[in-house]
Amino acid sequence: MSIAIIPAAVRRSVTVEASPDKAFEIFTASFGRWWPRSHKIGATPMASAVIEPRVGGRWYEIGEDGAECPWGDVLAWEPPSRLLLAWRIRPDWRFDPDLLTEVEVRFTPDGKGGTRVDLEHRRLENMGDAAEAARTIFESDGGWTMILASFVKATRSER
Repeated sequence: MSIAIIPAAVRRSVTVEASPDKAFEIFTASFGRWWPRSHKIGATPMASAVIEPRVGGRWYEIGEDGAECPWGDVLAWEPPSRLLLAWRIRPDWRFDPDLLTEVEVRFTPDGKGGTRVDLEHRRLENMGDAAEAARTIFESDGGWTMILASFVKATRSER
């Protein structure tokens, strides 16, 4: 008998000096302006990235050649408090429509005029044997930590 070890979710939190409405807007509508260009899976350099504002919407990158490269889809759209995205990118950085891991982002007032932004990337066990290696990447300084730092910087420039 073997016991499956389920990798823990990756959790990161930041606080931004913006209301939940503004933080949600920057995270979603301005997504293409703040998402790091280094974090892409397409064949060409990334020009932008998009989160379509509705349940069932897509999130994807747009290459400098205009090609769209899907990342997943929107599972929950609850402005200004919650966003749930299906991450359908395999550990080898290729899109897989049959893979489902989830990235949930919650926006909570901090009581001081700002917003606490909590991100959780879960269901990593769906990546199979590569789940723990993927978790290590997502948890690294160059993973969700770097991505959220870019978001924090964007909230400062859009004040």
